[in-house]
Amino acid sequence: MAGPNPEVGVDDDRRDDDYRRDGGERPLDPVGSIKIKIGLLVALSIVAAAVVLQVGTRAGVPTWLTLPVTLAAALAVTQWLARGMTAPLREMTAAAGRMARGDHSTRVTATSADEVGQLGRAFNTMAQDLASADQQRRQLVATVSHELRTPLAGQRALLENLVDGVVRPDDAALQAALTQSERLSGLVEDLLDVTRVDGRAVSLQLETVTVSELLERAVSESAVSGRQVRYEVSVSPPDLSIRADEARLHQVAANLLDNASRHSPADGVVRVEAALLPGEERWSLTVSDEGPGIPPERAASLFTRFGTSDSAGGGTGLGLAIASWVVELHRGTISAEPSPPGGGGAHLRVELPVDPDPASAPHATHEIAPPKASVVLSGDGAPTEVAPSAAAPSTSVIASMFGALWPEPASLRTAPVALFGSLAVGLLGAVILPDRLFGVGTFLVLLAAGALVLRHSIHRARAWTILSALLCTGLGVLVVLRAAEWLAVLAIMVAGVLVAVALTDARRPLAMVAGGASWVLSGLRGLPLLGRTLTATSQHHVLWPALRTAGVSLVLLVVFVGLFASGDALFGSWVSGILPDVQIADSLVLRAFTWFMVGGVVLAGCYLALNPSRVEAVGLGEARPVRRPWEWQVPVGVVIVVFVAFLAAQATAMWGGHDYLRETTGLTYAEYVHQGFGQLVVATLLTLVTIGVAVRKAPRETAGELLVLRLLLGTLCALTLVVVGSALYRMSLYQEAYGYTVLRVLVDAFELWLGLLVVLVIIAGIKLSGAWLPRAAVLSGAVFLLVLGLANPEAWVAERNIERYEATGKLDLDYLSSLGPDAAPTIAEGLPADLSRCALARVDSETDDLLEWNLGRDRAAAVETFNGSDVDLPVNCPRTIGE
Repeated sequence: MAGPNPEVGVDDDRRDDDYRRDGGERPLDPVGSIKIKIGLLVALSIVAAAVVLQVGTRAGVPTWLTLPVTLAAALAVTQWLARGMTAPLREMTAAAGRMARGDHSTRVTATSADEVGQLGRAFNTMAQDLASADQQRRQLVATVSHELRTPLAGQRALLENLVDGVVRPDDAALQAALTQSERLSGLVEDLLDVTRVDGRAVSLQLETVTVSELLERAVSESAVSGRQVRYEVSVSPPDLSIRADEARLHQVAANLLDNASRHSPADGVVRVEAALLPGEERWSLTVSDEGPGIPPERAASLFTRFGTSDSAGGGTGLGLAIASWVVELHRGTISAEPSPPGGGGAHLRVELPVDPDPASAPHATHEIAPPKASVVLSGDGAPTEVAPSAAAPSTSVIASMFGALWPEPASLRTAPVALFGSLAVGLLGAVILPDRLFGVGTFLVLLAAGALVLRHSIHRARAWTILSALLCTGLGVLVVLRAAEWLAVLAIMVAGVLVAVALTDARRPLAMVAGGASWVLSGLRGLPLLGRTLTATSQHHVLWPALRTAGVSLVLLVVFVGLFASGDALFGSWVSGILPDVQIADSLVLRAFTWFMVGGVVLAGCYLALNPSRVEAVGLGEARPVRRPWEWQVPVGVVIVVFVAFLAAQATAMWGGHDYLRETTGLTYAEYVHQGFGQLVVATLLTLVTIGVAVRKAPRETAGELLVLRLLLGTLCALTLVVVGSALYRMSLYQEAYGYTVLRVLVDAFELWLGLLVVLVIIAGIKLSGAWLPRAAVLSGAVFLLVLGLANPEAWVAERNIERYEATGKLDLDYLSSLGPDAAPTIAEGLPADLSRCALARVDSETDDLLEWNLGRDRAAAVETFNGSDVDLPVNCPRTIGE
């Protein structure tokens, strides 16, 4: 998979919408209440979590592995069930913004039956109405401009000819001017009628109307238009009389006749038929012509404003809309009927009550279909259609949650290599890790995971990333060299810190902390990408059907074979014969949990590699130095005074000797040095924090201020180094008195590392540049741990205790026996045979297979005194010697 473009201008919201439209199902859509949806969401999530937790607990899966998988299962169920619950709200927010900018073509996805879905559909209706109103306004301007242009241009040309003397003011010229004026007047009258429709300013004036007389007048007026058509009028019964608003009904007939005459060919016939319908409560009026007819795709919009049967009729598109409005005022219907077989032309039919009730007459409202195009004026003044923009994307919950701190690059649409690679690494971990100690197999899993994450990192070519990868490899090798599990866990944790810092390119302390948190949050931030990737791969014609079929078949096989094997002894013996000594099924749940855990961690790392969060945006903000220098100098000076007093006490205790210390404090020197070691470690940490705060608050505008800053902080750092030395000296004396332990060695190493940090701070103060300091601290910590692991700390502790035994005759044999296989060769070589057998009796160096091989356990197994030892502890072995 190609690396992503780091340019961030993403529209992952649109991609999420595409995912929803292309197959993202919404399981709770049929539920009609948002309250019930939330209740189901909570209940089913709890049930899923409880089931996974029970399965893991009953299968003996460790708690540290069960809890993350349980949490992930609950979140997965929540994510699946909650899909689409609030999407219309987010889409409405985005659509409202676009509508405020004049784009009324946006719609929201409203498929649910609850209140949110109803709101979404109401929003769509409102958007449709606004779009229709905007479309009508645009069409009105465009059509009216176009219609006014022709008669005005004709009048202007005629008047110019009259002024220039080209045309004489005879009857023909005046008649042409009158025709153009009448056309303008007709258009204005239509616009006034539209205004009355919009303002609901019209009421019916009902009176008795003779239909034949009404139609004769309408035909007579239409005949003077000069169109070469004939009219045939038929009324049945001839004396048909109705109650109607005669002026409005005349307007309907006139508009229908005008429409028919304009679309009829020369010498064509326009037929007008009026008839009383059966039941004598309604009557019909049908107007037919011999024109081209009404195309089916235009029939639905024929009676809407500006809707015409074709583009060459020359009408404004208002006449039939006005006719429809009048018919609805009379509680009637108007429609376009299909042409009879073998015939052509348009057939418009009106049905009206013989005696309408004006009190119940509805206001005419014309539903107009959602706009398919906007209308603007072209260069020649004619209306032109412009396609609307696509629907606006919504802001997804996850995208809005992380905001600008963690956007997604536009090129990151899918990540199939990361997904299937993580699944493969997870499967490798599920096969290797359960029921095995740290060894070659663990290193292989770590190496595969690291290689996959490094492959996807957009920073993989940087020197810091390469150096981090080398250090992580060295730390990973420790799981093969050393058998101590605590060392392996520390190495993996430090390697994780290096990976997080390298993937996010963090350079400041808070940014590094945010980088570690980003790895955890990648499991949430990467859900949209995971959804798009699953959707894209699910469209494969063979892959997903094959996987789905194999999964269902495997589940059915396990279930039914298990049932029949437990219910029938003979069948069970056959199954046992086919699957002898297969132990994988016994730990199937543990392996499933391991697969999910390892694969999830690696997949989250791959997402962080593909799309690092902007961790450098996380910080304390711009430093604001204090106005008065003494505001920071006095606190630092107080700390310096305290350090001086403490060191004076240390010197007094050292020079006064054991007798002075016992007389003064009542403690032996060993008890005295042990008492304050932990406090000294904490004091060293707090000193580093104090230095950091002082650097941010101290003004550094003048050379004098810089000199004071260097002197005070330099003095504090020097005193801190003395405190570090004192702490190490205290621990050395304590270990000589009470023995060496791994924990004490680790504390010594930690204090040494703190001392190194103080030295690095001094260097940064001299250079007045500390941007490199956080990474140097992380790098030095990783190197410290790597060196400590290569030095074999358990063997070193065993060697020091044996030397102490040889010098003083004191030995904590019980603690020595708690050391792991790494110390076995040293114990076997340094202690007498009987004591070494006692110390090594509890050491387990067995290796089941090559994947569990470890150098420490292999060397322990080779110790001669360890083999065949069956010493019974603690009866035959002392717990301590000389203590």
